[in-house]
Amino acid sequence: MKIDYSDFFQTLESTPLEKWIKLLPERIAHGLRYERHGLLPEWEEMLAKLPSLETATIELKDEVRVDGDADPGLEALLKQFHPWRKGPYHIHGVHIDTEWRSDWKWDRVRPHLQPLEGRTILDVGCGNGYHCWRMLGEGAKLVVGIDPSPLFICQFFAMKHFIQNPWAWVLPLGIEEVPDAPEAFDTVFSMGVLYHRKSPMEHIERLKSFLRPGGEMVIETLVVDGPEGYSLTPNGRYAKMRNVWFIPTPETLEYWMHRCGLKNIRTVDITTTSTDEQRSTNWMTFESLPTFLDPADPTKTVEGHPAPNRAVVVATA
Repeated sequence: MKIDYSDFFQTLESTPLEKWIKLLPERIAHGLRYERHGLLPEWEEMLAKLPSLETATIELKDEVRVDGDADPGLEALLKQFHPWRKGPYHIHGVHIDTEWRSDWKWDRVRPHLQPLEGRTILDVGCGNGYHCWRMLGEGAKLVVGIDPSPLFICQFFAMKHFIQNPWAWVLPLGIEEVPDAPEAFDTVFSMGVLYHRKSPMEHIERLKSFLRPGGEMVIETLVVDGPEGYSLTPNGRYAKMRNVWFIPTPETLEYWMHRCGLKNIRTVDITTTSTDEQRSTNWMTFESLPTFLDPADPTKTVEGHPAPNRAVVVATA
């Protein structure tokens, strides 16, 4: 397996995204330049070493699982792509126990969506593409994920080596590098991104620009309690994260989306993140949520802010 987007460009022919065929190669190459991460050459070597195994079944709807022949060296190879943050994955007998139980998030999001069958989907900030595979499991026609992390791109291609599905792709781009594609997507997801944006309303406007009329936007983000109009702006870090700019109340987020021209806006879920959902594992051995919380008061972060609550807000273009 290698990082190769030639099949992706073929899928774009005669579609509303056809102009990307000329625009994306240079941007993808820029996203994968070795200066982005010194370990990228080593990760590419690991991709080339992945074994070709006989596959019996592939499951994407209820989990991401590939069953078939086992390989005694597979687990050690896949661990070379540490840290694994989004998952879990079950690949030829190897259980990739990721930092996040991303399947729990998907279980909260999925019941509130318009049916994904036959839809073209953009997943912004998709990490290694875990939810992209789950969207295919719901019958999506094409899923395009974007994430600027070269490690996540390599993890995605490691999974693609075994899943062998041509209709999900993760591009090494931030949203600023994505070419314009007015009304090209039926559904746009932004999960775990909004609080990292210095201008959240500009982010919402950008997401909306990709949606066809009647298409659906799904935003999953950190929220805090408070009145409409309030947003926490951390002075310094939030839960040890440096780049957290705005954490709105659900009412504030709904108002931002209304101001951006979205309709049928509704908060469909609010959940407190637990240390069962986000934690260190053998596949992500760095610090995680248990050390981000105040040990004397787990309702607060170590900085004294409210502990993470996450909301799912759905709207229509």
